Amino acid sequence: MINEKEIASLIKLLDDPDPEIFSHIEDKILSYGSEAIGFLESAWEQSLDTLLQERIENVVHKIQYQNVREDLALWYQSGAFDLLRGALIINRYQYPDLNEQKIINQIEAIKRDIWLQMMYEASPVEKVKLINHIFYNIYGFSGNTSNHKDPQNSYISQVLESKKGNQISLAIIYAVIAQKLDIPIYGVNLPQHFILAYEDEQEKQSEESGILFYINVFNKGYIFGKRDIDMFLKQLQIQPEKHFYEPCSHTEIIKRVIRNLISAYEELGSTEKVKELIGLLEVLD
Repeated sequence: MINEKEIASLIKLLDDPDPEIFSHIEDKILSYGSEAIGFLESAWEQSLDTLLQERIENVVHKIQYQNVREDLALWYQSGAFDLLRGALIINRYQYPDLNEQKIINQIEAIKRDIWLQMMYEASPVEKVKLINHIFYNIYGFSGNTSNHKDPQNSYISQVLESKKGNQISLAIIYAVIAQKLDIPIYGVNLPQHFILAYEDEQEKQSEESGILFYINVFNKGYIFGKRDIDMFLKQLQIQPEKHFYEPCSHTEIIKRVIRNLISAYEELGSTEKVKELIGLLEVLD
């Protein structure tokens, strides 16, 4: 149980000019974890001291960042089975107070609209064409071509609101919806691009690869084949490797989301965010 009197006294001392005393007080408050946030926010509202307010904001951010790190580590150590959960944890880095149920409900709504029109005897291509129709034409999702490096393109909550994202955020939403409908669509970690693959389980057993075709989510769900990947790699002058053609793990997907964010914040000169995101990446290594 949190000692309310003690934490109230500690918060009042956060404006101490002595760096050593301040550091000791901050460490003590951080040891309370999430339980301290309500007290800190209340003190921030009651204070007129800008230094104290700034220090409170920093302590709250440190607690929230620590929570993200711990949740990401737990997700990874538990097998990283739920891709949406991984994306939500990264989303919480920038939007710690966001209602995650709202995001889950938004994805469920798109899934329901596809399910209502889905004919299960339809071919894989027909199923993907229906997903494309609902996802791009009805809901209006598209690749953010005008501001591709904006970090907001990597946060799932923002992509669901603006309907614009980068290859990987759109691919996560698309794949999560497909998998909820028992359609075997998975992420493929291609150099300089991120795509999806439609994997047929029966084909997989009879052949080395069960990939029927690939989907370019950034280009309105365009369907293409292995030859196109060959051509793409040739243009980039990259030697083809087996993993460029096959589904990757959820951990690899979330690592790529973090790398995209690091690159976006480097571009903006946000060194503190870059440092924190590298810390998150280390959790998955």
